[in-house]
Amino acid sequence: MKLIIQIPAWNEEKHLAATIADLPRQVDGFDDVQVLVIDDGSDDATAEVAENAGAAVVRLPVHRGLAVAVTTGIRSCVERGADVIVNTDADNQYDAGDIPALVRPVLDGSAQLVIGDRQVATLQHFSATKRLLQKLGSWVVRRLSGTDVRDATSGFRAISRAAALRLHVFTRFTYTLETILQAGEAGFKVASVPIRVNSDVSRPSRLFNSNFDYIVRSLASMARIVVLYNPLRIFLLLGSLPMGFGTALLVRFLWFYVTGNSPAGHVQSLILAVILVVIGALIWLAGVVADLTAVNRRLLEEMVERQRAAGAGS
Repeated sequence: MKLIIQIPAWNEEKHLAATIADLPRQVDGFDDVQVLVIDDGSDDATAEVAENAGAAVVRLPVHRGLAVAVTTGIRSCVERGADVIVNTDADNQYDAGDIPALVRPVLDGSAQLVIGDRQVATLQHFSATKRLLQKLGSWVVRRLSGTDVRDATSGFRAISRAAALRLHVFTRFTYTLETILQAGEAGFKVASVPIRVNSDVSRPSRLFNSNFDYIVRSLASMARIVVLYNPLRIFLLLGSLPMGFGTALLVRFLWFYVTGNSPAGHVQSLILAVILVVIGALIWLAGVVADLTAVNRRLLEEMVERQRAAGAGS
């Protein structure tokens, strides 16, 4: 069994050596433990620091963003024969001593994706607003994904080889929410385990400028993945609104027409009812087309999964 601990890094020469030094070189259940740093187009000595610390390095020629760096690392780990992949941050935010607990559900087969729960409510270096947003965001992700994830934005996670072959990240912003939603849609078992954080490591996020910016981007990512994988359900719901109002107006018109209570005076209701029913029908039709597209995408993803597995096994 091989475990690869991957670290996406962008201009992290100041923190990376300490982060790598804290990583375990032996973990129960694994014969081989390796460290892989994904240098996301750094313009400092990140790659050199990683190599001097004994890590393998994959270099991206330009800065592509955290999501691209993480998915590049996952593909590289699979190609290198990883049975389990652990992702952690380059700034040493997460306590590396919790890696054995993080990988245990994958080893015993109870989960394919394990998210480290920072227990955000107890983090004193998080503002009250940030703790509230994290809690609310995790609740939304739990409802959308059908999982029991307690800390949806945690980057400290373990991924089985099977899950790594199936996950596809579309956004360039961040991978954390999208991979959980995908895992839920794919039927993977997702688990949370409590972890510790190094509270002395605290710096402003480099992914977003403000909490508002983060909320907008996160909502956009969640909406995109839900529509990608469940378009028919979403479009049926949206189309039901104009269809319902249109049907109600049509029934109203028919009532006045049958009872002879000035039917000509309610022609406006008939016209509006027809317009709303047509709009609802068009939205439903768009949902059917989107659902067919989603089926085609799933077939393509299965083909990509088989190609990845064949390429990694060769």
